[in-house]
Amino acid sequence: MTGESDDDTGAPTEAQRAGSVPPIGAADDTTGGMRLDLVRQPARYPRTPLLALLIVAVLPAIGLLALFQWSDERADSYDNAREFEDASADGSIATTTQDESDNDQDDEGLMADALDVELFDYRRAPDPIALVASVNRLAEAVEPVFTFVSSDSCAAIAVDGVLAASTNIDVPVIPASNQKLLTALAAWEVLGPEHRFTTRVTSPPIVDGIVTGDLYLIGGGDPLLTTADYPIEDDFYPAFNTTSLDALADAVVAAGVQVVGGAVIGDGTRYDDEYAVDGWGPGVAFVDAGPYDALFVNGGRELGNSGPSSDPVDAAADEFERLLEARGVVVNNGSTIGIADPAAVEIATVQSAPLADVLAVMLTNSDNNTAELMVKEIGVVDAGEGTRAAGLTAMDRVLRSAGVPMDGVNFFDGSGLHPQNRVTCDAVLEVIHLLGETPVADGMAVAGERGTLTFEFVDTPVAGRLTGKTGTLNNEPFDVDPPAVKALAGYLDQGDAGTVEFVLILNTPDVTVDDKHRPLWLALSERLDTFPAGPSAADLGPAP
Repeated sequence: MTGESDDDTGAPTEAQRAGSVPPIGAADDTTGGMRLDLVRQPARYPRTPLLALLIVAVLPAIGLLALFQWSDERADSYDNAREFEDASADGSIATTTQDESDNDQDDEGLMADALDVELFDYRRAPDPIALVASVNRLAEAVEPVFTFVSSDSCAAIAVDGVLAASTNIDVPVIPASNQKLLTALAAWEVLGPEHRFTTRVTSPPIVDGIVTGDLYLIGGGDPLLTTADYPIEDDFYPAFNTTSLDALADAVVAAGVQVVGGAVIGDGTRYDDEYAVDGWGPGVAFVDAGPYDALFVNGGRELGNSGPSSDPVDAAADEFERLLEARGVVVNNGSTIGIADPAAVEIATVQSAPLADVLAVMLTNSDNNTAELMVKEIGVVDAGEGTRAAGLTAMDRVLRSAGVPMDGVNFFDGSGLHPQNRVTCDAVLEVIHLLGETPVADGMAVAGERGTLTFEFVDTPVAGRLTGKTGTLNNEPFDVDPPAVKALAGYLDQGDAGTVEFVLILNTPDVTVDDKHRPLWLALSERLDTFPAGPSAADLGPAP
């Protein structure tokens, strides 16, 4: 044993032989039994440090006890004062003068009723305790669901920004279209709520209704420019909050233009000419997104063509020429693309809806073109460069400044189509919380009713109440990396009890198949809807 000497044989020491220290385990003559006499053994540690430690530990306790006693006496004196006041009121004690009586009348109603609880009783502040209890119950409810989340996936839930439960919260995962949530928050921070996209028309001076030269249609990055006769209602998720190109054509006519001596020139130079992102998977570019540019009409399509044009600026110029001619304007040289003459005079403009309304289309419909154009607009406003690189750089910096945990987060685009994008559930959950403090949160898809959640959670208790952003990325073939993605993040508003914020990002093969993810979505929604559970603030508060 530690501390024993090498020659320990159990024989008595010299001191023990002298009778000053009996051997451990020696017979007790008074009882006739054996005992371990630890009291009479030499102290193992000096007493002075122990005494000092004891004093340090006891003094604060004595102080707190004294404080509690003082506060309790104060509370008793308050109760005595109340009793005295009551006795005076019923005539048992009549000691007040007329002036004092007048003052008492002035103060009537200012004194609160005494709570029938101790000063430090938790019932004096029941609301936070009730919230903690309900959050803990929520964590217990979702725990069985989280056991089905693989190590390559993540999930997290919170209530009004307070984390309740999570699994793999810091693991980098492929977000798919949950990436758009980060794009939306960055756009809100950089562009601001008052931002609108402006499409302009400039020309040489108009003389007797004639433009002696070219008329310029200058793109301002508006992703929702449409013509009234293009059948956007045939799209799976029709655009809304659109900007009317017809209204811009009407404004040109109202400015007095009857003849364009030259051509209609489309100018998309606000942004660079990257029409799609290098690295998107097979069948993504020019199908799920692109080509797009700062001048972008009908999703890059022309009337009569279901697919996008190879040059969105040229297609927009064609559409605008058609609208002008339909209004009786003669355009001598057709339409083409180019750069506006800086000396030309502005004759008409049209503005988009406010930023929150544009972001609503991006989030509700998961519109990829809007997301990519938003990144370039962020680059213009932040750095004067309409490039994806400038926009993504600004996004990273701005989100960090906003308090989003960015460790493990990596951007390659704004839409989430790139398989190398990475986020964490920690980051997405914070983005959800921050967006919840803005009007942008109102622009999410709605379970069973709107956008990409139209056909999800139908006929369930959360239909019409759960709002969020979906994400889907097939990444075929399923048996090789990168894995498929199915994501859902958003809110479940529980009224006065609070808002449940959640994120579930699944990165597993064939997870996009309905029976692979839908049971988990349904199970999660059922458990989120158990909040609040537990004692209410009224139950915990003092009795009336």
